[in-house]
Amino acid sequence: MKREKMLVKLNTGATIPVLGFGTASDPVSEEEKKAAISAALEVGYRHFDTGSFYGSERALGESLKDAFDAGIVTRDEVFVTTKLWCTDVYPDGVIPAIRKSLRTLRLEYVDLYLIHWPLRIKEGSRFHNLKEGDFLPLDIKGTWQRMETCMDLGFTKAIGVSNFSSKKIEDLLSYARIPPAVNQVEMHPMFQQKSLREFSSKVNIHVSAWSPLGAFGSSWGSRGVLEHPVIKEIASSHGRTPAQVALRWGVEEGVSVLPKSFNRARMVENMKIFEWHLSQDDHEQINRMEQSRIQPAHQACNTTTSPYKTIQELWDDEED
Repeated sequence: MKREKMLVKLNTGATIPVLGFGTASDPVSEEEKKAAISAALEVGYRHFDTGSFYGSERALGESLKDAFDAGIVTRDEVFVTTKLWCTDVYPDGVIPAIRKSLRTLRLEYVDLYLIHWPLRIKEGSRFHNLKEGDFLPLDIKGTWQRMETCMDLGFTKAIGVSNFSSKKIEDLLSYARIPPAVNQVEMHPMFQQKSLREFSSKVNIHVSAWSPLGAFGSSWGSRGVLEHPVIKEIASSHGRTPAQVALRWGVEEGVSVLPKSFNRARMVENMKIFEWHLSQDDHEQINRMEQSRIQPAHQACNTTTSPYKTIQELWDDEED
């Protein structure tokens, strides 16, 4: 498939590869991270997703420098996303945080900088086990203004959000000088984000899918996507794997997908999603699948200190 078919245009005019390489993982060594990222570059990945919370910025930066020095790729041939972690989601936290990320990545700029969650927590808080005392007052408007400053200063080519509902984006758009280019959210055949994607299309915000395979292998993930009878049946009919079906579905739905695999054979397998297509019947079968989040983030809600008393408030009842 021609390279332009593997790219979509953002509202900034820049393009983003629709197949990315996710670097979030349960603890692995720096050597393993570097080896996986280097392999991904050799296989042909050009879109890399990281975040300060993941602990993978250093390995990505070192791998990219090695690739630049070896002439494997140039800086303008790769698309790098990183994220503002919850401890820095306040106006005075943004600029120091992106400066630190750029130093760690050994880059002069990133292609996309995202607010990781619409949440502010204390330094040292454990995100997957948040307590009432871990939350701090949230100022998304002031934080977004500093995100815009990041673009003004040339630290990033685009800015966006992650884990924002349609309502939260609508609120942000009411005061944003620069609209978000991307909203990165959980999305896969078992949680298709239909309402969010419909809204995002209307306001020209690209949706990017984290855990497009259900995050199997992570401490909180599920094999539900890859073992779903519908996905397995479609895979069998095409002579493909369930992972290829899930990724191909996401791409054909117009989103970019960010699978994470440190296995070279699976990296190659993922790259082959551009060699074939799903049928209309395949899409109809997937559209009928029962929907549920794998990562609802219950720990982000409480009735006293969180800005969100319930899961319904966190996601604004957007559950399809």
